[in-house]
Amino acid sequence: MADNIINGMHGCSQEDQYVRPADPVIQQRLEWFQDQKLAFMMHFGIYSELGLCESWPLSDEDAAWSRGGVDWEQDPAVFRSQYVNLNKSFNPIRLQPEVWADVAARNGFKYLIFTTKHHDGFCLFDTKYTDYKVTSPDCPFHTHRHANIAKDVFDAFRARGLGIAAYFSKPDWHCPWYWAEGMDRPVGAWRNPTYRPQEHPELWNRFVEFTHNQLMELVEDYGRIDILWLDGGQVGPQNGQDIRLSELMARARKVQPWLLSADRTIGGENENYITPEQSVPTGPIRVPWESCITVGTAFSYRFDERYKTPRELVHLLIDVVCRGGNLALNVAPQPDGRLPAPAVRAVDGLGAWLRANGEAIYGTRLAEPNESGPVAFTKKGDVHYALVRLPEGEPLRETLFIPWPGEVSRLTLIDAEAPLRFERAEGGLRIRLPEILRGSNPLAPVFRMEK
Repeated sequence: MADNIINGMHGCSQEDQYVRPADPVIQQRLEWFQDQKLAFMMHFGIYSELGLCESWPLSDEDAAWSRGGVDWEQDPAVFRSQYVNLNKSFNPIRLQPEVWADVAARNGFKYLIFTTKHHDGFCLFDTKYTDYKVTSPDCPFHTHRHANIAKDVFDAFRARGLGIAAYFSKPDWHCPWYWAEGMDRPVGAWRNPTYRPQEHPELWNRFVEFTHNQLMELVEDYGRIDILWLDGGQVGPQNGQDIRLSELMARARKVQPWLLSADRTIGGENENYITPEQSVPTGPIRVPWESCITVGTAFSYRFDERYKTPRELVHLLIDVVCRGGNLALNVAPQPDGRLPAPAVRAVDGLGAWLRANGEAIYGTRLAEPNESGPVAFTKKGDVHYALVRLPEGEPLRETLFIPWPGEVSRLTLIDAEAPLRFERAEGGLRIRLPEILRGSNPLAPVFRMEK
């Protein structure tokens, strides 16, 4: 992932390039995916120790935006050496996967997206194919009861009923067959291989085998996985970096036939859903999609972070869902393994709202219209919902206008059964609000509209 935010559809391919899977099992799983609506995303790794952007500072071509927090070292080679050796100090001894899972489960998250490996190549699982991993003897955490972090995290979240997405970086900047020494470009010059794969097929094929081996480890040895969430969009056939992903997915689905593949920004048969990053599309997308957005300002932990308020999170979720997508909300653990208390308070606020109003979120689909001004609409079968994104400090009055053009015979506040009085007005409905709501400023009141 990258921390820089770009307006629009950064981090995703276009809707018109989407290839709908032919496999009926995968089609069914995409329906499951679209029902979930809310993912608990976690970026965690050696970069967390420094409160630094994840992995990207290793690449010189990305230095202008990614090394803003590097104020102690000017020499890129020295900095890279310091960064790479963070595995020797990585020791999140206060990590409790069950606490992470409890936070997610109690607040209405439905699936986990967890970084098994980021671009820097440091693995949070006990891979057999590199020693650059959390379970190696040179990593102080290797003696901890949760040393195989990904396994224990997956198990904890599964135990609470959440789905599992294994985040895996296709580029691996620690792998000697990707950033190979003595080639066309020096190690660290840019995010791509140091050589042209077509000119050095022996190197490239070793890298592809390495990548396949690690992904199959996750599929075969780490329990049920619902999604392979593959980051690093430069690694794809369009850039001459073909890792033969279709071949890998065919092998993986022999083990887990239900596996979805999120091959980000690549398009084609292995991008089963598209993934805007740090942005929400301005209008509906009519194929499966998921916006990955941070609860703070960055995907990795920052020591001086500003976290979104519960109101901001509720409105963000409504924005995404009313336009047909899922929200992957990233909560980055601290270096010691705990979740930041301000982040937990923010998602607790979101969870409280969902406990009362989740009916209008989970399992819904695009309504027509899907929004008008501050009011968003979703639907579930013949029932429609109006979700009102109230600004901070703007109290409700005696009546509220809902710009809904459709037929309505019964209208209720979602967490109450008594019908509300309303009348047809030009362009919509005018609702008479109950006394309990007047003068209040809820995060987003929700109304159920039945024909």
